[in-house]
Amino acid sequence: MELRHLRCFLAVAEELHFARAAERLHIEQSPLSRTIKELEDELGARLFARTTRSTRLTRAGKLFLEHVPRVFAALQQARDSVKAAANGFHAQIRIALSDGITPSRLPTLLALCRQEEPEIEIRLFEVPLSQQIKGLQEDLYDVGFAQSDEVGEALVAEPVWSDSLMVAVPARHTLLKYKRIPLDEVLRHPLVLCDPQVCEGHAKQIERVLRRAETEPLIAERVASCDLMMALVSAGFALGLTGAAHIAASREPGVVARPLEGRSPVLTTYLLRPAGEPSRTLARFIERVHSIESPSGARTRPPPQPHISEDSEP
Repeated sequence: MELRHLRCFLAVAEELHFARAAERLHIEQSPLSRTIKELEDELGARLFARTTRSTRLTRAGKLFLEHVPRVFAALQQARDSVKAAANGFHAQIRIALSDGITPSRLPTLLALCRQEEPEIEIRLFEVPLSQQIKGLQEDLYDVGFAQSDEVGEALVAEPVWSDSLMVAVPARHTLLKYKRIPLDEVLRHPLVLCDPQVCEGHAKQIERVLRRAETEPLIAERVASCDLMMALVSAGFALGLTGAAHIAASREPGVVARPLEGRSPVLTTYLLRPAGEPSRTLARFIERVHSIESPSGARTRPPPQPHISEDSEP
């Protein structure tokens, strides 16, 4: 089995059409078919069920497809490691990011890493939570950040940062008469929330808050980012629910932040890593993560977050 077999398989599996896959690979269809046949003979199983009208993956093909992309990911990381060494880096930390990350913290963390250990290369990967968990288990990432601690026994989820949950309200909205908005009042209006398929952990934390009320929320839209959420809120399309820092960092005019009535919920960001003793490089990185929110003794303090007024519109 050679890499060309895997490349051909991946192209056909993604296109589910031999002619389109051949065009994508810049080869003729006949050699592509031969390559797939060689791979099937090597594996002893049919990977595709092919008729004159359609091509689909067999059960064996679907199972094989779960593994092949990771081969190319590992190969790319090997290449990147060699390039990093050639450019003078002594090591690297591969960081997976899911659910977004509090805007002020990531640049502060990266600046601190660059300041204290410039010889360590930092590589970032924005991925869905399920992909982060799988990547941490399979040594594709060293550490990750997500807003979920449901990661299984092979990983450790450590709470590191918290952010007050706020209601994003359009300017001149009737709910602005409240300095702290009752949840039942929020649920009288349409909501725009983050898509759970993109921001799974974030969506679950919001869902737990919404379950406190008996009223079923009216979800007007689910979006892939807090930036789009703020744009829709600014346009008066709906209310939003997200962390205070995301609202403060928004460039959209006409968005006012209000806390919920009662004890303010918080959104928690977790540091995810494989169970066991971390390497010295990773241990120093984790120490920096904690120093960013340490109330005292932090070597480099994060920049102050923009003030969010509860009494006036921006």
